[in-house]
Amino acid sequence: MQTWYVLLAIAAGTVLPLQVGVNSTLRQGIGSPVVAALISFAVGSACLLAYAIVSRAAWPTAQALGKLPPWAWIGGALGAYYVATAILVAPKLGAANLVCLTITAQLLTSLVLDHYGLIGFAQHGINTARIAGALLLVAGTVMIVKY
Repeated sequence: MQTWYVLLAIAAGTVLPLQVGVNSTLRQGIGSPVVAALISFAVGSACLLAYAIVSRAAWPTAQALGKLPPWAWIGGALGAYYVATAILVAPKLGAANLVCLTITAQLLTSLVLDHYGLIGFAQHGINTARIAGALLLVAGTVMIVKY
């Protein structure tokens, strides 16, 4: 079962630069990164709604929604920020630079989230191997962005 999740994660990583390119093309045709992001989210929301209906996903009760912590509601805003920013900067930075910078930032943030077990993540302490891996990723990012 773990292999399936690894493959899903790899597939998600594969589509991110494609999404940025598609959304950047949308922005060029529309002229606004914010409107392009809005259209992207509208199409994505329609796809998710269709999938939820077809798969007969269980809808949450008002009681379950009321028990969520306040910070649980900002995921869409964070996603909107990422998509709009990627649309704005991708044409200037290029796909490889954008992906390197965002993945490095994701990894460094994830190490802190995991170390402290924040926002629902299992606690995985920072150790020498994780620090070495992060430093290698930072070094690779510097090499790609600089050269």
